[in-house]
Amino acid sequence: MIKHLAVFLGSRDGNDPALSESAYAVGRGLAERGIELVYGAGGGGLMGQISQGAIDGNGKIFGVIPRFMVDREWGRVEGAPGMQTLVVDTMHERKALMAERADAFLALPGGIGTLEELFEVWTWQTLSLHGKPVGLLNVNGFWDPLVEMMERIAAAGFLHGSPAETLVVGDDLDDVLARLDAAR
Repeated sequence: MIKHLAVFLGSRDGNDPALSESAYAVGRGLAERGIELVYGAGGGGLMGQISQGAIDGNGKIFGVIPRFMVDREWGRVEGAPGMQTLVVDTMHERKALMAERADAFLALPGGIGTLEELFEVWTWQTLSLHGKPVGLLNVNGFWDPLVEMMERIAAAGFLHGSPAETLVVGDDLDDVLARLDAAR
């Protein structure tokens, strides 16, 4: 059973209000299921939404943020019951602590930072550096082009097997959590 889920997602809201609503619902849903949200401790965008959902659901939150982001006031550092925030020196430390804490990884919509985090943990998984499942919450088909591109990369011989063998993709939280849990 997943107890600590690392979620990668945008530090911006994006143009579609459904993405913010989904991020909030995921945070709230994790809290209701007793799953700790492990995330990058951002206070704005989708990161702010997911953490607010977890706070409103009286959930547990483990946030990790580099000092330069705190200095720029990008973090959610105010205290809330069940919330722990660690301030680290580098992005590398942030990602390492999140990966260590997590039982599984899930990407929601986001930008290049979200992609970088997703690809790093997915690469580590394919190299057998960890056995933790990696997934995408495909809100409104957001990840469809990425999944198609990864299938193309596999077809061209640059990826062993199909991405469907190593990456969980689902449209709703219940489905994704069940499939991530089964993949453990």
